[in-house]
Amino acid sequence: MTSHPSPGPSPAPPHGARTRRLRTPRGEFAVVDVPPAAGVEEQGVALLLPGFTGSKEDFTLVHGPLAARGYRSVAVDGRGQYESDGPADDESAYAQDELARDVLAQAEALGGAVHLVGHSLGGQIARAAVLLDHTPFRSLTLVSSGPGRISVSQEQRVKLLRDALAVMSMAECWEAILAMGPPEEVGGPARGIGDREWLRRRWLGTEPAQLLATGRQLCAEPDRVAELAAVPLPFHVLSGTHDDTWPVTDLDEMAVRLEAHRTVVDGAEHSPNIDAPEPTARALADFWDGLRPGGR
Repeated sequence: MTSHPSPGPSPAPPHGARTRRLRTPRGEFAVVDVPPAAGVEEQGVALLLPGFTGSKEDFTLVHGPLAARGYRSVAVDGRGQYESDGPADDESAYAQDELARDVLAQAEALGGAVHLVGHSLGGQIARAAVLLDHTPFRSLTLVSSGPGRISVSQEQRVKLLRDALAVMSMAECWEAILAMGPPEEVGGPARGIGDREWLRRRWLGTEPAQLLATGRQLCAEPDRVAELAAVPLPFHVLSGTHDDTWPVTDLDEMAVRLEAHRTVVDGAEHSPNIDAPEPTARALADFWDGLRPGGR
């Protein structure tokens, strides 16, 4: 198990946020837990799962708008991600089924009936959790998370990372990532809400086995949309107007197959929660509001 880097500057949590450990029968998970805004009646609870090379901080900018709409939002580091513990070398701990069972345990620890939101890889893990047991969830939103494996261009980037991790330390990989170009062009772990030093700490806090195992999942995930469509939950497919990980047309088609609510956030790319947090949060809250008795 890799020791986590010492604390340092990170994206400022929203007002009222608690950064804590969520205790479950499957271990403790680092979360940012944000209640509804003062004086606003709670309308529901959302569990937010980050993507590949990401962390709970990727949802920093959507917590406040969700709180203003009455939603408690809990963003989690999955097993082996940033501040959640996990083995450094045992890839079996990060099998999709294991990560899905972690999500079920997290939802139960929050009292169940949660709105589940998964970004990218987090969407595929969320889907796997719902297919195991949909009963702890009120709805499922897939954010920039497609029907199956990622695009060929992204597969090549993931394979390059896996090859590097096989022969280099996490610190050496970070330097190699930065040498590839500006963060806005490199993307992945070099792009996020925090500053460069914090992004480096997040990278070093993530377990290599987690990246290797989940990277393989992204490159081999089958299309399970038909299975998911048979689950009795409301679905929401949300994305930006451009996405190089899954073509937006594939996300459009997936939404039709799921009979899902569809949101395209204008001007956003693969991470609408970062690129356009206000309209993303508004779309999430509007969807959830519509599921309440008497909702729109």
